Amino acid sequence: MKSAVENLNPTRVRLTVEVPFEELKDSLDAAYKKINQQVTVKGFRKGKIPARVIDQRFGRGAVLEEAVNDALPKFYTEAVNEAELNVLGQPEVDITELKDNETLNFTAEVDVRPTIEIPDYSGIEVEVDPIEVSEEDVDKAVEELRERFASTSPVERAAEDGDVLTLDLQAKVDGEVLPDGVADGVSYTIGSGELLAGIDDAVKGVEAGGEATFTSELTGGSAAGKEAEVTVKVTQVAKRELPELDDDFAQLASEFDTLEELRADSRSRLENMKQYDQATQAQERVLEKLLELVEVPVPEKLLEDEINTRKHNLEHHQLGQMGLDLEKYLEIQGKSAEEFETETKDAAVKGIKTQFVLDELVNREKLNVSQEELTEHLMRRAASSGMSPDQFAQAVVEGNQVPMLVGEVARGKALAAVVEAATVKDTNGEVVDLSDDEEETEAGETAEAAAEGSAEEKPAEEKNEA
Repeated sequence: MKSAVENLNPTRVRLTVEVPFEELKDSLDAAYKKINQQVTVKGFRKGKIPARVIDQRFGRGAVLEEAVNDALPKFYTEAVNEAELNVLGQPEVDITELKDNETLNFTAEVDVRPTIEIPDYSGIEVEVDPIEVSEEDVDKAVEELRERFASTSPVERAAEDGDVLTLDLQAKVDGEVLPDGVADGVSYTIGSGELLAGIDDAVKGVEAGGEATFTSELTGGSAAGKEAEVTVKVTQVAKRELPELDDDFAQLASEFDTLEELRADSRSRLENMKQYDQATQAQERVLEKLLELVEVPVPEKLLEDEINTRKHNLEHHQLGQMGLDLEKYLEIQGKSAEEFETETKDAAVKGIKTQFVLDELVNREKLNVSQEELTEHLMRRAASSGMSPDQFAQAVVEGNQVPMLVGEVARGKALAAVVEAATVKDTNGEVVDLSDDEEETEAGETAEAAAEGSAEEKPAEEKNEA
């Protein structure tokens, strides 16, 4: 077999392959055997029809077609391996010449990973938010904890902001009560925004036993997106009472003995959260700078697949679970269809470029992934997917996605290496040290977020749902 490669552009090649006819022998034998099992010829037992009879009855062309279809994948793979191509997606194959007992010639056009030159990235500088926790931040955190330990007591008066109501609800569309539009004994805090738009104005000023009717657009259920007439009956009005902020509260709400210790712990937790956010911000900004340094051609077919995959994931996984369609989602977001298309394409381009660049760094720096790193990553992905580690691992193995997870970990290590080489300062001019044990994990999350929805690699939990 002879093959030659023609570069059509930086991301697409044409393979020209010439196959001597004798190399089709195994496929021809297999074709005759397959046809033998499928047809019946009077005077011959099934499976014992001579080749010459098959040629006479069904035509040599049918045999050749079967043989070529069987052999093409093997010859294509041999040509790809011989040329050491890193192909993307399926090829477009065209048989240019097929002469019986002489030769088989074909071409295959396919996308390939572009050659990427990564310049020195040690000069990258980025600025991030400082880690600053104010007394107001601590006050807010403690107040949120206090809210969780609030108690309620029924009152004989009209409902006010912050009151906890017990409600019976009934929703009608076009005068008909919806099958899923009735709910009794619903607990609702006025001002929480947890139920329907317009309910706060409707129930404020209503006493226990009173009713109110209002219209609201339903966001879920059988009539999602439709205007409904909602009747709400208030069966109880209760006042929320917050515990005093003292040492007794600290002992009730935490493992600490004093309010001062509780506030110190709240400050420490907020600092840790801000430290995580700062690291993520640094990684995102370093990645942006890195992508600006590198020229990355994007294959058109891969970009098209990536855009379609992102749209599919949004519409069928995320919005479907929320009871929304794309049109309603865009209305809520205040975006036009054109803006959505542009944003999706930009995100897809960034995802592809991120994957290409970080993969190139993995190869250049010869970064390896240990079994321990892979296991930790699998556990984290399982937790985020809502699956148990065993379920997620099984889905990964059944979907042949172990290489995908290895790639995610390796790309995280590559980004961590770039961040370590960069200069990161906060807005106060202080140099930020990101060289802790969590850096690679956080960098992996940043890399995954940039490449999320990839058409080339799809997460196990999404494959499992598809």
